[in-house]
Amino acid sequence: MFPLTISVPTLADLPAAATQLQGALAASGCRVVAFEGEMGAGKTTLIRALAAGLGVADEVSSPTFALVNEYRDARNQPVYHFDFYRIDSVAEAERMGAAEYFDSGYLCLVEWPARVAALLPGPRLEVRIEVLNAEAREIELKIKN
Repeated sequence: MFPLTISVPTLADLPAAATQLQGALAASGCRVVAFEGEMGAGKTTLIRALAAGLGVADEVSSPTFALVNEYRDARNQPVYHFDFYRIDSVAEAERMGAAEYFDSGYLCLVEWPARVAALLPGPRLEVRIEVLNAEAREIELKIKN
């Protein structure tokens, strides 16, 4: 199944892509998902659609300043959403307990994972979003050990 590429012809197709991502996530067994892509590629939008598919009723937004948001899925299990764009160092992520979240066994959705690469466990699902034009995206999924 992996690597897997999901084509997103328009932004309106992101919910369908999130459904495919949800299936790939279940098949992978990974609890940490690393989302890579340039600013504005749609990482948070894809995470919002994925969270909706998992039954998250809360408003899903980027935790840029809080670093982590916690939501509850349809089974009342925690889903952790990280945005490490503004983090200054791996040590800062360690101080906020990132490794404990990653090792919790609960789903961790990580934006800007390269900034904390040393803390990310394997295996994890890597999601790379490539901007093709104003509307189209290509999403590549692979497992990183």
